[in-house]
Amino acid sequence: MNLADLTARARRIRLVLTDCDGVLTDGGVYYGEHGEVLKRFSIRDGMGVERLRAQGIISGIMTGEVSPSVRTRAAKLKIEELHLGIKDKPACLREIMARTGFKAEEIAFIGDDTNDVEILGMVGFSACPGDATTFARAVADFHCQTPGGYGCFRELAEFIIAAQAVNG
Repeated sequence: MNLADLTARARRIRLVLTDCDGVLTDGGVYYGEHGEVLKRFSIRDGMGVERLRAQGIISGIMTGEVSPSVRTRAAKLKIEELHLGIKDKPACLREIMARTGFKAEEIAFIGDDTNDVEILGMVGFSACPGDATTFARAVADFHCQTPGGYGCFRELAEFIIAAQAVNG
């Protein structure tokens, strides 16, 4: 897809949804004897959420994991749409659309792996981190340069913000 088409699609976005592991994190997790202990999040991605909010764009997390650290990070960032333990992301997307009234073309999603492929094809603007799997890369409209966990969400946010600033 060419830059003009990407920009046109990005101008319509009102909600940005993201997978967690492999996008907001580097895909690694530290385990101790009692289970998950730590996940690493990028502060840059947090600023991306804040900058989107300042533009009136909602951010959300949709992940198959049920992780206390994700819940804590989402609370810190005042994430409005938090969906944990989601095994059927397309069904969750349809529920969000029905509840919010957003159309598919007003929603962006960034994901990195096979469990994101279907939803990447359902939204108006799809993206993947720089180190996404070939499966996600094959269907994503926008390929971030930045790898997961190191600011790829921020890169996507800045592209959307810049696109919406074009011609006011």
